Amino acid sequence: MFDEPAMTTTTDEPISVVLVEDDDRLAKLTARYLESHGVTVTIVSDGRAAVSQIVKVRPDVVLLDLMLPGLSGLDVCREVRARSDVPILMVTARGEEADRVVGLEGGADDYIAKPFSSRELLARVRAHARRARGGSGPAKRSLQVGRLVIDVDAMHASLDGVTLALTTYEFMLLRALAERAGRVLTREQLVDIVRGSAEEAFDRSVDVHVSHLRAKLGDDPRSPRIIKTVRGVGYMLALERG
Repeated sequence: MFDEPAMTTTTDEPISVVLVEDDDRLAKLTARYLESHGVTVTIVSDGRAAVSQIVKVRPDVVLLDLMLPGLSGLDVCREVRARSDVPILMVTARGEEADRVVGLEGGADDYIAKPFSSRELLARVRAHARRARGGSGPAKRSLQVGRLVIDVDAMHASLDGVTLALTTYEFMLLRALAERAGRVLTREQLVDIVRGSAEEAFDRSVDVHVSHLRAKLGDDPRSPRIIKTVRGVGYMLALERG
């Protein structure tokens, strides 16, 4: 898992991570690798202590194991998500699609299964931190699609003047749909746009995030009027551009 040589690098804006992992050896190896690449890591080994530590540290990214003593990773995820929009990356030995969906439904932004590549983990941490800071790529200052207004730089979205409490992934997904309003995007295209790689796209991951988005937009899941499902293809934002 940690066979790549670690080279110390620095960044103008250091990334902070809270790593919630009860395997002491794995936690230390993970922290050592991330820290050698300029990431500040706080290790928490117990689920019950994780929520308060995350709220206290206010990290850029949370790396959260699913199987934890005291409180499950899923419960930690739900409690953190109720208080914060910090990007949450589930790290677990469970690799089945059903387990990924459970984590995403609990509020996680992304999922990586053990054993994982340390380089991939670092890349995902950096990508989520960059997106949370509004630096995922060239950005327009604002985008309006009908009643929906998106401030790309501030990572802020509102509908009818009401602020939407979105996770980083939800914001990026909504932005992708809004920039292509009236166009049908496949699930693979959405994953490619939002995360930067379609290699690990699986249908239910996008479905879960769209379900969350619909709920926050007040869109009826049985007859959605904002994010429409095109059966056998993907999704489309149906609002007209302003």
